[in-house]
Amino acid sequence: MAHLRHLVRCRSFAFFFVLVGYAHGDLSYTVQEELKRGAVIGNIANDLGLEVGKLSARKARVEVENNNKQYCGINLRTGDLMVAERIDREEHCGEKPSCVLKFDLLLENPLELSGTVVIHVIVLDANDNAPVFTQTVYTTSVKEDAALKTPVIIVSASDADEGINGEVTYEFNRLSEKAKKMFSLNQKTGEIVVGGEIDYEDGSKHEVFVEAKDGYGLSSKAEIIIHITDVNDNAPVINVKSLSNLISENVSPGTEVGIINVQDSDSEENGQVRCSIQQNVPFKLVASIKNYYSLVTTGQLDRELVHQAFVYSIFFGGWGWYCSYTENDVLNFLNFISIVVARNKLIWMHFFKSTINLL
Repeated sequence: MAHLRHLVRCRSFAFFFVLVGYAHGDLSYTVQEELKRGAVIGNIANDLGLEVGKLSARKARVEVENNNKQYCGINLRTGDLMVAERIDREEHCGEKPSCVLKFDLLLENPLELSGTVVIHVIVLDANDNAPVFTQTVYTTSVKEDAALKTPVIIVSASDADEGINGEVTYEFNRLSEKAKKMFSLNQKTGEIVVGGEIDYEDGSKHEVFVEAKDGYGLSSKAEIIIHITDVNDNAPVINVKSLSNLISENVSPGTEVGIINVQDSDSEENGQVRCSIQQNVPFKLVASIKNYYSLVTTGQLDRELVHQAFVYSIFFGGWGWYCSYTENDVLNFLNFISIVVARNKLIWMHFFKSTINLL
């Protein structure tokens, strides 16, 4: 029994079935990838001038070279070349610009033809792949005093499809109103930069979601966690919680005349405060519970010691440092209390408005 082999080749690229050409024993078809099983690629019998009724008797079939998958088959009743298995261009050829699948067309009875017929089946890329991020969750940090357009992070997604199907753009999918004012996103590159004023005290962490879309709308999402790094940008706030209005001039040492609370909204070392008082007044600060101090006397209050001015000026300050404890950007916060010594041997204490000095 004579055997005649006809070579069938399958390549990539197509959205519809079409006979591209038939000359000198060559056929070319186009077909879209991911078509369902049974989809018709073309009619071999008609295009080669074969009798459909004899295809079954001659056991016409196609076989793939060096591949266990049977991508194409022949309908022996119609002569149609059909999709036998799902064809995934990316799976078979990866990112190659061209993709060739080789088939042999086998007929067990001789045909009234001579030579080899080469059939090219060109498979067009379909938009069957959504963009894929390099990570599902990204984590980064930025200082709260970062300037506008300071880079925060670059997210990246790739799409295995070709052409417009593989072009990826980025956009914010979900973020708070605060985050909208702080960050901006480059739709083409996926770079997130500082887009507005950042304040650690308004939130030490922001979670935003970025969506990557390809040319025909398939998308995926990634989460970005942005930690805000605190800087020492807040001066301590000193509040007088209580203050004795009248004090006897001969009050005993250790008498409490006021309670002071000190707060700093910065975090960690930047929010740690220590207070002091100058040496030339008969008062001192005594730490009690956290961030609270008692203002107590250290001796009698003699108005003659201040040259009849009747006033003691008490300055106390709080200092906060960066974690490195450098002297740069130290915030020195000063309050003062004036104590007036009255002739009736009583002292009047008054809390004046606080002042801030940036050293």
